[in-house]
Amino acid sequence: MTLFNVFMFLFFFFTDVHCEDKPVFTPSRLVVKHGDPTSAACSVCRSCQSNITGLERAVGDHTTNGTTILWTVENMTEWATSPICYYAKAVDEGQCCTFLSVTVYKPPDSVSIGFTNHSGPMFASHQYTLRCDVLNVAPIGNLIVTFYRGRTPLGPGKSKVNAQKKPASEVFTLSINASKEDDGVQYRCKAELQLGPEGPQPPPVVESRSLRAAVHYKPQHQGPTRHDPITVTAGDPLRLNCETEGNPGPSYTWTLLPASLLPPNSSVLSITSAASKHGGRYACSASNAVGTTTVTFHVVVKPNIIPYIAVAAVVVLILVIIVPGFLYKYICMGQYTPPRPGDVCCFRNQRGNALTANYRSVVQS
Repeated sequence: MTLFNVFMFLFFFFTDVHCEDKPVFTPSRLVVKHGDPTSAACSVCRSCQSNITGLERAVGDHTTNGTTILWTVENMTEWATSPICYYAKAVDEGQCCTFLSVTVYKPPDSVSIGFTNHSGPMFASHQYTLRCDVLNVAPIGNLIVTFYRGRTPLGPGKSKVNAQKKPASEVFTLSINASKEDDGVQYRCKAELQLGPEGPQPPPVVESRSLRAAVHYKPQHQGPTRHDPITVTAGDPLRLNCETEGNPGPSYTWTLLPASLLPPNSSVLSITSAASKHGGRYACSASNAVGTTTVTFHVVVKPNIIPYIAVAAVVVLILVIIVPGFLYKYICMGQYTPPRPGDVCCFRNQRGNALTANYRSVVQS
């Protein structure tokens, strides 16, 4: 225990705590950065007649002007100091005194962020602990540490109950659950000394560098993993897309079930001209170091009936136009001359009797 502390103990022991006219400091509370100059004035009393006044301090000097005492410090080197302004009352009535609350602060030397017991990429759905290391800050009991994900604070600021006045170091932690949305985000922590309205405004702040998170997760398909049947006409192109999102980037394997392996290592399977053999169930497996996701497609290849329709049209054309023309040529005229509507064609029945018929009626019959 220092001599000053012994003096303060004895001084407080013989002090009358019921003084009606106690000394008043201006300001009533002092906040000063370690190494900076500071000062405060004490109005000893307004109505007392005492000739015994004074100011006890561990650092600095003081001057007296009537009932006002000015305390000045050129270089605040003490971490825990509290000047006492006092005056003596009547004989055997003790002393009246007031303590000046002095907070000496120092911003952190450094603030850094990392993970506790972990290095390298994280894995989705796993829990990890962020840590923020704050070195040499005072007073540590006034320190508030906030973790950030990008610009978003991760809950309220954290503090530690610590009455130590001298600089100290502390570690603050926060548990997080990693997800694929965290891949690539920036984590950081901010250390802020909250020293009240008497302290500097805005409060002293030191931030860590940003920590970029890498999260590995198995491939995930954006749509359903089982698709409704896909119908394609024979001869048309077929394109199946099973693109997935994953970290690390996935590789792809296509299979025409039950066991026919298809060559392309791509999220898209393209067939230029679909045929009946291309119908069936396709399985696309997207894989990386974390896991595998499988997407299935049911493809139905229907026949292309357009050629059949064209053939049928040609047949109908032959039956309706060309055949009656040949009948007219060989039966009626003995040679082929394309008939015109209204021309008369002759036919003979089984008895050899000649019959006449208008070409229009022949066509219609």
